[in-house]
Amino acid sequence: MTIKKKSISKSNKSKQIKSKENSLFDSAKINFLNAAKSLKLEQDVMNILSNPKEILQVNIPIKLHDGKIKIFKGFRVHYNDTLGPTKGGIRYHPNVSLNEVETLSFWMTFKCSVLNLPFGGAKGGIIVNPKELNPDELEKLSRGYIRAIYDFIGPDVDIPAPDVYTNPTIMGWMNDEYNKIARAHVPSMITGKPVHLMGSKGRDDATARGAYYIIKEYVKKWKKKPSEIKVAVQGFGNAGYHISRLLHNDGFKIVAVSDSKGGVFVKKGTLDPESLYNFKNKNKTLKAVYCKESICNIVKHEKITNEALLKLNVDILIPAALENQITKNNVNQIKAKLICEIANGPISHDAHEFLIKKKIEVIPDILANAGGVTVSYFEWLQNKSGDYWDLEKIHEELKTRILKSYNEVECAVKKYKVDMRSAAYIVGARRLSESIEARGSNHL
Repeated sequence: MTIKKKSISKSNKSKQIKSKENSLFDSAKINFLNAAKSLKLEQDVMNILSNPKEILQVNIPIKLHDGKIKIFKGFRVHYNDTLGPTKGGIRYHPNVSLNEVETLSFWMTFKCSVLNLPFGGAKGGIIVNPKELNPDELEKLSRGYIRAIYDFIGPDVDIPAPDVYTNPTIMGWMNDEYNKIARAHVPSMITGKPVHLMGSKGRDDATARGAYYIIKEYVKKWKKKPSEIKVAVQGFGNAGYHISRLLHNDGFKIVAVSDSKGGVFVKKGTLDPESLYNFKNKNKTLKAVYCKESICNIVKHEKITNEALLKLNVDILIPAALENQITKNNVNQIKAKLICEIANGPISHDAHEFLIKKKIEVIPDILANAGGVTVSYFEWLQNKSGDYWDLEKIHEELKTRILKSYNEVECAVKKYKVDMRSAAYIVGARRLSESIEARGSNHL
């Protein structure tokens, strides 16, 4: 009886996990389906855009430092290539799943369309806790992943990039492995590379900078000084740090930031993101500090959890961590006037509906965090042409393109009388559907 009871418990738990996973993709597709109704899309177009084109699942054997071989499971999904070769990051995380990667590739499809980039959407991931691997093991895993998916990627087929827990160093390893197999120098097969390996200047803060340009444009309607605007940032990795830094340098009050272990909050004044980031990297903990050269002074602050940070009474809330942070369980406690989604899918569909009723505006992820893929596009262009841009040109081109897309979305808000997320999906779906229809029915 005891064994049977345990078996039932595990089965129920498995069903709960599966249900939770399915809900992520189902929730993501609701936004597209609503846009399809507004545009009165043909059913054939809806069918194509409701399903991924192709999925690859691989097993990657790695010999660890203790001599044992461990198998890591990896994925790569091409969601849609109507607008061009697919584009999307590779994430390393213990919670990576096929459903998650599929959903992320769907978002990438619409993100590229909203920004009018000549790319389709893709995504990849490996189920791994990279913090448990040493640098040599991490390099072996990264190279093994490229060997496993080599025939599935390429500069005119599918171009990977960094994502959660991957970085320029890892992209460099992956590019080198691809080059070895191809027996050629192919820098355009991957983006987010180190600058000295033909990466692009400006890629390090591109995701945050795109959101920064949009926030600056959006808050003009508030007619407030930056020093009067309070900001809280959940997630203090690359994107979270850079958006905090950029806004702080413009005079915005960064009152709270957090990482996976918790965060800090100041009731008065503002945090100094650069000092905070340097202190965190050195001491592996978050404390409100102000550093001048090598001397850091502790600033009066309170410890705060990720959950509590979301509920702060601030003007702008920036979720920059993982998906599903604001759900029906905590949405009624959200007090921010504006939410800017730098993370992918940080707000569940149910929660977003509630936010609309509360008249809390959301700058959606497929627009807000598109700075990364935009500068990745610039990197791909530079690799293709051999003509490399200076940082000023990167920033100018990013600002021009991201604000053009933002204005397109704002026009759709007014024309269709919808919220910004619905408007962004309308803009993306319209461009995708026009391209699908232009190809004709026999291209399938």
